[in-house]
Amino acid sequence: MSHTSPMLPEGALQDKIILVTGGGSGLGKSMTTYFSKLGAKVAISSRKMERLEKAAKEISDETGNEVFPFACDIRDYAQVEALRDAIQDKWGSPDVVLNNAAGNFISPTERLSANAFDAIIDIVLKGTKNVTLAFGKKWIAEKATDRVFLNIVTTYAWTGSSYVVPSAMAKAGVLAMTRSLAIEWAKYGIRSNAIAPGPFPTEGAWARLLPGDTSEKLNVVNQIPLRRSGEHQELNNLAAYMVSPFSRYMNGEVVTLDGGEWLQDAGQLNFLEAVSEQEWDMLEKLTKSAK
Repeated sequence: MSHTSPMLPEGALQDKIILVTGGGSGLGKSMTTYFSKLGAKVAISSRKMERLEKAAKEISDETGNEVFPFACDIRDYAQVEALRDAIQDKWGSPDVVLNNAAGNFISPTERLSANAFDAIIDIVLKGTKNVTLAFGKKWIAEKATDRVFLNIVTTYAWTGSSYVVPSAMAKAGVLAMTRSLAIEWAKYGIRSNAIAPGPFPTEGAWARLLPGDTSEKLNVVNQIPLRRSGEHQELNNLAAYMVSPFSRYMNGEVVTLDGGEWLQDAGQLNFLEAVSEQEWDMLEKLTKSAK
């Protein structure tokens, strides 16, 4: 058995109904695949239906379990309610909501427009709020118990970090909501927890955040005491545990999985101070071309 081996016993999530926002790609797709392997019925959402349908088929073909794709812009509360109702009609009320949808890019703050700030905050903070409110209200109204919110945050939600200020602001809000609702909604049988992952490379996210060969030039892995990035299965194992019955006494917790990165260099992107104005010009062009 290695650190990339599946951790939970077969069937650990059998017949659990789980929603993963941003589940059609990257880490969301990885976690969805593992949940499905463990027997869960997983709904995935994002704005692009074509990507969702492709991901759902790939996962179902691999696991033998149905994955339900539903296009939804989580910035729009009415669309989130439609997502909630569609899952209810298909399978019933979800047991777990994993708020994974996000957006981010690196830039000196003074280069950002107000709209650029809004683009990140609306997806990360407003979107997570919309999903949490829509499903939380439903759970409370139907007197459901043993329900779980798992939110993906980041270590700079509490350390802060330069060059990702909109993301840091939004993720800090999500973390505050996680801890606050852990207290307020525990009486309804609803637990709220979070994971703060370090670098887990995905083609799409890293191409947008660190376009071109930026990651290699800046030696991102050297910022991590273990001198490696995370393997997807390591995150999958943690997420599956935190949404499973094995974690029923965990509430209001944020678990960091980053190889010790934030302890060594609090403020995940602060090393970008070494980037020159000319290099920022180049990065802006690469970021725009990667969209």
